[in-house]
Amino acid sequence: MSSTDEGGASTAAGAHDFDVASSETIYDGAIVALRVDDVVMPGGRTAKREVVEHHGAVAVVAVDDAGRVAMIRQYRHPVGRRLLELPAGLLDGGPDETALVAAQRELAEEVDLAADDWAVLADLVLSPGFCDEALRVYLARGLHELPEAKRHDEEADLALEWVDLDTATRMIGTGEIVNATAVAGILAAAAAIADPTLLRGNDSEWVDEPTAFTRRRDARN
Repeated sequence: MSSTDEGGASTAAGAHDFDVASSETIYDGAIVALRVDDVVMPGGRTAKREVVEHHGAVAVVAVDDAGRVAMIRQYRHPVGRRLLELPAGLLDGGPDETALVAAQRELAEEVDLAADDWAVLADLVLSPGFCDEALRVYLARGLHELPEAKRHDEEADLALEWVDLDTATRMIGTGEIVNATAVAGILAAAAAIADPTLLRGNDSEWVDEPTAFTRRRDARN
């Protein structure tokens, strides 16, 4: 298959460069920004694409020696109910905070746990049709408890639930776990525990880690 631009040149499918002819920022907030890009399409015309810029994020599948996953039940205002999720959070700790350090921080802040063993489990792009948000999921094992952290706002209402990994996979099928990160992380953990060669080192490349919002924030400061 091929497409033809306005000058009559033919481009093979999958080879077009989607250049940005112009870009306008519509909203610049505390954790997201919205821009509208004019993107050059195959054939030469431009089309507007709305892009939500977002921090990168991390999540943790923390599995104890009994094969249970540390999960949290957290209120999510956009859907108006509490969801069963993994400990997770934004990469908003500053330029010196790596994804791994952020994951360790979130595990401590949300469920009062630390882990001796860490590995990259999965990299996700959550809504690539309109948002650049990407998330790295870690598998954490060798768990031990920490002193209780102080929590605020929605996090003050967090409830820790230990869920057997096999049970969690079934809860995905029954619709009891619907958070996309939790679904992906639990299924990836089940696969990786069965086949440890699927795990990656903590320094493995993160191709889709978002940087646009961080650059924007740094420019404001």
